[in-house]
Amino acid sequence: MDTGAGASSRSSGSRLAWKGRLGAAWAACHSGLTATVRTALDIALPTLRVSCREPVSGEGVCAACWSQLSFIAPPYCARLGIPFVYDPGPGLLSMEAIASPPAYQRARAAVRYDDVARALVHALKYQDRTDLAPTMGRWMARAGHELLTGADALIPVPLHWKRSWSRRYNQSGALARAIALNSGVPVWTDALRRIRQTQQQIGLSRSERARNVQGAFKVATEKKATVKGRRLVLIDDVLTSGATSDTCARALLRAGAASVDVLVFARVVDPFKTPI
Repeated sequence: MDTGAGASSRSSGSRLAWKGRLGAAWAACHSGLTATVRTALDIALPTLRVSCREPVSGEGVCAACWSQLSFIAPPYCARLGIPFVYDPGPGLLSMEAIASPPAYQRARAAVRYDDVARALVHALKYQDRTDLAPTMGRWMARAGHELLTGADALIPVPLHWKRSWSRRYNQSGALARAIALNSGVPVWTDALRRIRQTQQQIGLSRSERARNVQGAFKVATEKKATVKGRRLVLIDDVLTSGATSDTCARALLRAGAASVDVLVFARVVDPFKTPI
């Protein structure tokens, strides 16, 4: 004859088994429903090309838009990566690099910041188009191969925690991870911190940009030993005046980094300035 304790134990086991089966059934149902919804959304809302806004499968850059991008290739300033209109010979610096040398050693960019490049950057940055990061990162890895050779780590330009919370991801981090896959150089996301929230750089003059980011970045005390003596590559989406990159480089160099280079997707090239 079953004792009261034995019956109670079997009853409890039955309830647990029933709950387990019910949970498994709900998980399967939820998984199937999620997949169905995702498929329906893919059909109803196909990926659009960021520039011409036509539907496209896979990467969001069609052949027509790709052909409109202005890729930066030699000859360019050995320090700043600003393209020259003709080849002045190896190692020549632009007037900008001579007049106002930055804290970082070298800067390279994949493309000029034109209409198509702007559309790609804005889509990645503000429209949750993280699917663009692998393509953009691959182009950056190709443009910055000389910087990546022998580099110890990639340092994405950090967002302030409030902006990171509202945007949900850091576009520079997404690009850095894509570059890491193509180059094998690891990403250090926590070495550099943005300790002060800054206003958007858009619309500010060169001097205002510099003041805006002054003192905004710092290497964490516990990370200084990691950074010391390392060759680092700072990753960002766009290089305009260079104020943000310069401030970040100074913070890393103060922490003991051996050198800091800068690799961006696009850089602003002033057509009215003579580069040499």
